[in-house]
Amino acid sequence: MSERSRRAEFFGGAESESEFRGRPTTGDERVMLTAMLGAQRATLELKCAGLDEELAVRSVEPSTLSLLGLVRHLADMERRWFRQVLAGQEVVARFSSAEDPDGDFDGAAARPAVVEGAWEAWRAEVAFAERFAAQAPDLEVSGKDGWLGEVSLRWVLIHMIEEYARHNGHADLLRERIDGAIGV
Repeated sequence: MSERSRRAEFFGGAESESEFRGRPTTGDERVMLTAMLGAQRATLELKCAGLDEELAVRSVEPSTLSLLGLVRHLADMERRWFRQVLAGQEVVARFSSAEDPDGDFDGAAARPAVVEGAWEAWRAEVAFAERFAAQAPDLEVSGKDGWLGEVSLRWVLIHMIEEYARHNGHADLLRERIDGAIGV
């Protein structure tokens, strides 16, 4: 397979990473921030593409880091920042708790129902976050966080870009360990 064909296959038919990500490089701040976060979310999905039970393959022992754990963790982060903090909903984390703060990683088991449940939760939280960001009157919409105090939608979007970028670095290493796949 040629390098061009391999890249097109890797990027879902697109010719380049920028075409795949489709993110603007100029323009409205909300559009740019949500597009950048969308690109980070797409990168997580790409890093996990084609894997099922392998998603639960752990990092180097004794670490509990796994791709499935990252999906579960990021579902909880989406839920925390957009539902709990910004929307003020009284919901609990899906995979971790005060009693089990590492439940997102520790509970990442190689069972089809666990994998499916993690993706369903992540997609539901992303959909909520996307709607919230799109419908907010501006980026100064804010909520109260127990640790940081008042935080704006702008801050949450920037923080979530950082959260995904950091964990996508982990995902890159995990995926390479599982099957040698590299990129994005």
